[in-house]
Amino acid sequence: MKHRICTAAACICLLLMMALPAFAAEYGEPDITPQTTMGEIRSNPSILGAGVWTYSKEQNLPGTEDWCNDQTLEKYVSSHVAQDCADGLNLLIRNYNAGVQITYKLYSEQEIAEDSSRNNAEFYYYPASTPDAKYALVLSGNILNRTAELKECISTAYQLHQKGYAVFVMRYRAYPDNDNNGPIEDIARAVKYIIGHAQQFGVQTESYKHYGLPKPGAVILAYPIVQFSEITPIYRVGIDPFVCGRFYYEYSLADLITEDYPPVYFWYGRDDLTLNLLCWPLQGPALSKALAAHGVPYKEVVYDHAAHGIGLGRGTAADGWLDEAAAFWEEQTK
Repeated sequence: MKHRICTAAACICLLLMMALPAFAAEYGEPDITPQTTMGEIRSNPSILGAGVWTYSKEQNLPGTEDWCNDQTLEKYVSSHVAQDCADGLNLLIRNYNAGVQITYKLYSEQEIAEDSSRNNAEFYYYPASTPDAKYALVLSGNILNRTAELKECISTAYQLHQKGYAVFVMRYRAYPDNDNNGPIEDIARAVKYIIGHAQQFGVQTESYKHYGLPKPGAVILAYPIVQFSEITPIYRVGIDPFVCGRFYYEYSLADLITEDYPPVYFWYGRDDLTLNLLCWPLQGPALSKALAAHGVPYKEVVYDHAAHGIGLGRGTAADGWLDEAAAFWEEQTK
């Protein structure tokens, strides 16, 4: 009997040892650097398993995906954010390998069946290192059908995590799925989901009243486009040509400011080509004027040299803006 038990134990140990390589192969290594290619990142088993979206728009442009896969992360997202982005991806990998659920769909299977575009609405979770933490919902900008979760969100999320916050990187619907205010609905759904699962995520609840949500502690905006009336007619024709009503892209943020608007920190550069191509006085200057007129606490930072789309702005005049923004957030939520 003793011999049989020992033999069985030895067999079990042998089977476990034989299974280890296969088990380990299910997980990727957190060894991403700015020189890692996009193809290597996208084939990392843990990135695949976590369900993180690593594309921009090339998946919609035939013949460009292979070329983009050959690019290094540094070339794909720019040197301004490459290291922070690599750190953010490695943190996601470590969390996933430790059993943390990373990706959360914002709509139910039934809702997605009713509208397949809702499948693109999701967020990626970075737990805080301590419970009952403040949380940030981080959204990228977009150019019609292009979003920048990697370039602008993952890098920012990593730095916010390092400051002790829980972070949710948001992926929302972009063209051609952004009709009927789809992106705004996605954001509201994300906040509702986070608040409804605050205990699970270990976060405090702060976000907005039109959707029956509490007021956020602060709104932090990097190189915001406050309005783009020059492009609005094109959006209306291309997105909602046969639908009555007014949509999110037809408003100026400055016109929506009220006395109970949350505190705002925002920054931009005087040499921002995107903002200069639009009507400059209706951008940052209009927002600061509206905030001041309604007595909303705000901080506006204008750099002489800070281009559009630089994220954390490493190596530019804007380097360090996130530290200042976080300090503003903390001051407003004492």
